Amino acid sequence: MRPIVPLTPVDYLVIGHLTCDQTDEGLKLGGTAAYAGLTAQALGMRVGIVTAWGAEVSSAPLNGIPVISFPTETSTTFTNIMTDEGRVQYIRSVAPQIHLNIIPDAWRNAPIVHLGPVAQEVDPGLVRYFPSALIGLTPQGWLRGWDEQGLVHPVEWPEATFVLQRTGATVISREDVGGDETRIEEMASSSRILAVTEADQGTRLYWNGDVRRFRPPQVELVDDTGAGDIFAAAFFYRLYTTRDPWEAARFATLLSAFSVTRRGLESIPTPEEIQTCMVEVYE
Repeated sequence: MRPIVPLTPVDYLVIGHLTCDQTDEGLKLGGTAAYAGLTAQALGMRVGIVTAWGAEVSSAPLNGIPVISFPTETSTTFTNIMTDEGRVQYIRSVAPQIHLNIIPDAWRNAPIVHLGPVAQEVDPGLVRYFPSALIGLTPQGWLRGWDEQGLVHPVEWPEATFVLQRTGATVISREDVGGDETRIEEMASSSRILAVTEADQGTRLYWNGDVRRFRPPQVELVDDTGAGDIFAAAFFYRLYTTRDPWEAARFATLLSAFSVTRRGLESIPTPEEIQTCMVEVYE
């Protein structure tokens, strides 16, 4: 359970499984923790990751981000299959759950704490332990279950109201809830701020009894893996720095649009893309 670099306080703490994603080129590092952590780092934040993974692939793509991992031999592993009807996802293995006891004291005062479950692995009770932080939530891993073959499907989330009411901002995709608009409205009513990403249609943001849409620029889609996590990290970062959910959603929608033009972790925003989006938001 050693970190990659000596522990110092962090600005952005992301909690969730680093994953192994099965691709035509073999296993690749993935998961919300990787995509969101690297995006927050690109935005200039000191990042720490708390996870459980088996290190079957190199951690070099994490670019020196310190990692605390619960010991395990096998990482959470996904296979994604693209069809004409959308993505079909299988989960091949699941790493252990993550609880408060493995989060180092040096990181518990992080100003932004991102709870990013991908496979029911994050203890929902963690929302009670960061009273001074902006808690950002991407609950996709609490919204998915899987059958005996590993086929992923939407499931109920019993702790939804408890968690959403204690979270500063939540980001989901329409896919996470199987396009169920009633469920989205229920989540919005329990959330302080709820962003719903809708692929090339952009983002819906619910805040303070209002809802607004933010459209992305037209780009050539290459791979949208991780785009929602990149959106979330950019959104939480700008929400923390500006306290303006509308501006944060506009910025994150623009920035995440760039990500789908590249594959895998190569989709992490570049300094030039970040600067471009900063400028466009204020034009």
